[in-house]
Amino acid sequence: MSVKAWTISGEYMESCNCDYLCPCIYTNPQGEATFDHCTALLVFRIDLGQCSGVGGDVDLAGLKFALVIRSGKVMSDGDWIFANVVDDSADDAQRAALAGIVSGELGGVPGMIRDNLVSDYRGLQFKPIDFIMDGLARSVDIPGVLSYEIEGVASRNGNGQPFYIDNTAHPANTRLALARSKSTRIQAFDLDLDMQGKGNNGHFAAFSWAG
Repeated sequence: MSVKAWTISGEYMESCNCDYLCPCIYTNPQGEATFDHCTALLVFRIDLGQCSGVGGDVDLAGLKFALVIRSGKVMSDGDWIFANVVDDSADDAQRAALAGIVSGELGGVPGMIRDNLVSDYRGLQFKPIDFIMDGLARSVDIPGVLSYEIEGVASRNGNGQPFYIDNTAHPANTRLALARSKSTRIQAFDLDLDMQGKGNNGHFAAFSWAG
């Protein structure tokens, strides 16, 4: 299918290996990561989505995908490792459309990332993606690839909402909920990370992209 345009929106969650609060978020992102590398695992659930082209329209609602990133000490310096996972429940047309979107080949936010920041693209896998939201608690499991559990940092004002950071430069949203991770793991794409009980950084938000 020759693609003309696409739109996707829904929910996103993330965990990275930096200490809470990740320096990238409040330094635009010029600050140094906690460790020599920042490994960030961003997973998205599409609630509304469509990819249009010569072959017709492809509905992407209900599908999920992941962006796997490893940067150096300063994220804005680029030279990233980048990889993707696409929901294996997608049919052939959905796989083709979503693979083009998340890899950056079809522009939009992933295209900006790929064109400006990535030096090592490690490809795409099709896997089942378990994406769970339960109040402030969020979790992801992609068997054989990655998993994490995060929980929003609750405000003490009693409304059940997390703290937020606003007007930030982030690919998912300019307003992010602040969260901490109970566990963060990846063993795929020649990356290996296993953090348990470190309270490392996390976020969640709605997202809306187009290309």
